[in-house]
Amino acid sequence: MAKGCHQFTPVFNRRQALRVSATGFGSLALASLLSESSDAQARSTSSKNPLAPRQPHFAPRVQRVIFLFMHGGPSQVDTFDYKPQLNRDHGKPLPFEKPRVSSAGAKASKSLLKSPWNFRQYGESGAWVSDLFPHTAKCVDDLCIINGMYGSNSRHGAALLELHTGSDTFVRPSMGSWITYGLGTENQDLPGYITICPTLTHGGVNAFSSAFLPAVYHGTPLGNASISSDQAKIPFIDSADATPRALQHLELSLLRDKNIRQLQETGPDDALEARINSFELAFRMQTTAPALQEINDETSATQKLYGLDNPKTKDFGRQCLMARRFAEQGVRFIQCSHSYKWDQHGNLQGGHTNNAMEVDQPISALLVDLKERGLLDDTLVIWGGEFGRTPLAEGTDGRDHNPQGYTMWLAGGGIKRGIRYGETDEYGYFAVKNKVHLHDLHATILHLFGLDHEKLVYYHAGRDFSLTDIHGEVVHDILA
Repeated sequence: MAKGCHQFTPVFNRRQALRVSATGFGSLALASLLSESSDAQARSTSSKNPLAPRQPHFAPRVQRVIFLFMHGGPSQVDTFDYKPQLNRDHGKPLPFEKPRVSSAGAKASKSLLKSPWNFRQYGESGAWVSDLFPHTAKCVDDLCIINGMYGSNSRHGAALLELHTGSDTFVRPSMGSWITYGLGTENQDLPGYITICPTLTHGGVNAFSSAFLPAVYHGTPLGNASISSDQAKIPFIDSADATPRALQHLELSLLRDKNIRQLQETGPDDALEARINSFELAFRMQTTAPALQEINDETSATQKLYGLDNPKTKDFGRQCLMARRFAEQGVRFIQCSHSYKWDQHGNLQGGHTNNAMEVDQPISALLVDLKERGLLDDTLVIWGGEFGRTPLAEGTDGRDHNPQGYTMWLAGGGIKRGIRYGETDEYGYFAVKNKVHLHDLHATILHLFGLDHEKLVYYHAGRDFSLTDIHGEVVHDILA
């Protein structure tokens, strides 16, 4: 407001207005949703829609990603990294030096532990997969299995943050936030970044945080790891009808006027504009999200495909089915989390058997369903945990954390299919050939979206930041 002009004195301030009205329209919106009554001058003080689709640096190979996160660290030598020499030398000491730093420290066992599961070759590629994943094994010709992954930290919290944000030390924006920041979203009625049943531990919200990026790029959680996926809903949608539309209009108009006046007085304000955008998006979701979150329109055959008829598979099956539905509607980044179950320091056989049984059929269903619908060609599917596990025994039936060499796999657009890339040593401890650090994985993911990881930057605290910071190389050998 110009100096000397009469200033409106509100009965209560913006913060109070937000607090008292949040329960009535917490998921509602402002400017663009009230376009029928808002004039262009009032909207001109806000920046343009930060979630609008933006051009990538070069032609993209994919439009969206589905990340299947196995929280806890699945064992590579018991799943997708066959090591016959580990079976042969069961019970013998490791014939080379272990890492200087490990999770178990001096108490760690020195004896090799063979896999309790048999491995078989599948598909035209002849990829080796353990009996833990019989359904996913049928899809191996669509997978790029990266056996040479490695990270920087052996602790869950730090490793989980490195996988999600590129840093095991500092709070940084998550890769979903970076991708949404770089490209916007294809559907203005839904968030660009959704995480289903995210973990509450080992970093918690920091795993899907926008950190210093504008808050509009923050991941939208559906539920959390403590509840079942059928209870995981986009926040506030269930009560969206509690406030009549006319009353919503009045409340939002009041708040809009206060926010516009604030922007006129202070100039650009990222935090305020992010709140405005969140209200706008939430209001739009009132008419889009409820139907999308209901799966009754899916055929019984589709629901059975995802294992919704089986108590063991229905929870993760619903996550994967919802991921497909969100992908169809243009959500840019979708994460499904199987939390927190893969940390078998003991009871390896029982724990991994149960875990794999819960996710194997849903994962296979997702790949098959995406492919049949023509979505796999421009969708990237990622599977993996924050690290792998050692080939050494912990107790008599367990394995310790191992970030030195482990497995993740990719499937979908722009990826060579039916290949195995990278290798660990003969026991599966260290990545030794065609090693892929998490920074390299991040650079490659961005590349598939048409984003140069060195150019997708954000100025903060006196310098430019990126997902990969000063690290990372695109793994061109796995690109189709």
